[in-house]
Amino acid sequence: MNDVVMRPGEVSLAEWRAIYRGAGAKLEPASAPVIAASAAAVERILARGEPVYGINTGFGKLASVRIEAGDLETLQRNIVLSHAAGVGEPSPVPVIRLMLALKLASLAQGASGLRPTTVALLEAMLLKGLTPVVPAQGSVGASGDLAPLAHMAATMIGVGEIFVGEARLPAAQALAEAGLSVVTLGPKEGLALLNGTQFSTANALAGLFEAEVLFRTALVTGALSTEAAKGSDTPFDPRIHALRRHAGQIETADALRGLMAGSAIRASHLKDDERVQDPYCLRCQPQVMGAALDVLRQAATTLGTEANGVTDNPLIFPETDEALSGGNFHAEPVAFAADMIALTVCEIGSLAERRIAMLVDPALSGLPAFLTPKPGLNSGFMIPQVTAAALVSENKQRAYPASVDSIPTSANQEDHVSMAAHGARRLLAMVENATAVIGIELLAAAQGCDFHAPLTSSPALESVRALLRAKVPHLTDDRHFHPDIEAANLLVRSGAVCDALGAATLPGVA
Repeated sequence: MNDVVMRPGEVSLAEWRAIYRGAGAKLEPASAPVIAASAAAVERILARGEPVYGINTGFGKLASVRIEAGDLETLQRNIVLSHAAGVGEPSPVPVIRLMLALKLASLAQGASGLRPTTVALLEAMLLKGLTPVVPAQGSVGASGDLAPLAHMAATMIGVGEIFVGEARLPAAQALAEAGLSVVTLGPKEGLALLNGTQFSTANALAGLFEAEVLFRTALVTGALSTEAAKGSDTPFDPRIHALRRHAGQIETADALRGLMAGSAIRASHLKDDERVQDPYCLRCQPQVMGAALDVLRQAATTLGTEANGVTDNPLIFPETDEALSGGNFHAEPVAFAADMIALTVCEIGSLAERRIAMLVDPALSGLPAFLTPKPGLNSGFMIPQVTAAALVSENKQRAYPASVDSIPTSANQEDHVSMAAHGARRLLAMVENATAVIGIELLAAAQGCDFHAPLTSSPALESVRALLRAKVPHLTDDRHFHPDIEAANLLVRSGAVCDALGAATLPGVA
C-alpha cells in the first residue's frame, strides 16, 4: 500500500480511509515553509512580552497566571504530563494512527506554532509505525481531546509507551530503536499537540468506514433474505422511489433490484402468488436503508470537513503576528456526526434481525421451522436469532445520543462540552454487534435459499452463496454453531461479501 501524501486542508475521505486501513502518511513538501512561518510568529509574539494564553500563561481556569520566560519549556512539559490522565484499555492501533495523521495535517496548516523539528518527529513516528499507547477513556470532547492527545504528546518527550508491531515498549526505547530523538517542547507546542478534536474525529471516521462496509453488506444479505422468503422485487420498482425523491432510497432500490436481476427463484413466483404484500422488513428496505445511506453521507460530509480543519487554541496568524483565542476545539460537529452514525448502525442491525426472525418463522416465510429439515429433533436457527436479538437490543441502548449530555469541567471555565469522544468511540463496538447480526442473516438467508433447489438466485447472489458455502456447509443436522457464525462474520467484516458480487454495484458512503 502506497503512502498517502497529505495536502493539509485538502485530504480526501478516501485518503483518510487508506491511512486507517494501514497506508503510511506524510506531508507534501510545500507544507514546510508554512510550518516554519507559524513557529517564527510565535517567537515574535513572545518578544512583545504580552500575555498570550497557553504560551506564557497557565491553562483553563489558570489562564490569568503569568509564566516567566525561564519556565516556558517547563510549562509545556507540565501540561503534557498532567493531562496524560486517560484510563481504560488502549485504543485500537488503526484509530491512533489515523489520529496522528489528523493531528499532523492540522499542525501543518501553520496556525498552531509548532517548530518544524517537532512536526517532523510526529511525521516520522507515523511513517515508521510507532503508535502511542492511548487509553480509550478520558475525553469529554472539549477543550479538545486533551487526555488522549496528551498520551500521544507524552511519547514524543519520551514518556509513556509505544506500540511497535506487536510489541509494547517504553516510549524512549521505541524512539531510540527507530533512530529518533525525543523533543523538548517549546512555547505553545505542548498545548498545540493537546488541543484538537483528532481523537474524537479518528474514532468517528473509523466508525464511518466500518459502517460503510456494514451498510453495503446488509444490502446483499437483505436481497438474499428476500430470495429465501420468495419475496417480491416489485417494491424496488424505480417509479415508486422517484415519487419520493430521496437520493439514498432511489439508489438503494436500484441496488436491491440489481442484486436480484436474473433470479430463477424470483421468476418462479411472479404469477399466481397468493401473497399481496411482503412484511416491512423486506418491502421497506429501500426506505429504511436509503434513509440510513443519506444520514451516513451527511455524517461523512461533516467528518470530512472536520478532518481538514484546524481545531487548536489559540490560533496563530503569522501575517499579523496575532494569537487569537477561540473555540474550534469544541467537538460538537463530531458528536452530532457520531450520533448519526450510531443511529444508522442500530437500524441496519434492527432491520436485519427482523428478516432473520421472519425466515425462521414458517408462518411468514413458508420455509421449514427454524430453517432445519427436521424441526423438533433439531433446533436449527432458533438460537442464532436470539443472539441477533440480543445484539440489536445492546445497540439500541448504545445508540442514545451522546451529544445531548454535558458536564462542566475546569472549575466551570469549560462549562459546556460535547462528549464526542465516547460518542465516537462506541461506534466500532456497535458495528461489531451489527456485523454479527448480518453474519447470522447471511447464514440464514443462504440456508433458506437452499430449500428452493434446484432453483437458483441471481448470478450476483449465487456468487455470495458460493463464497459462504466454501466456508460453511448447509445445515442438515444441528452442529456446533459458533464456528459457522464466526466464519460468516469474517466474510462480512472483511468486505468479502461485497467483493464477491462481480458486476453488481452497491452505493458508497464516503
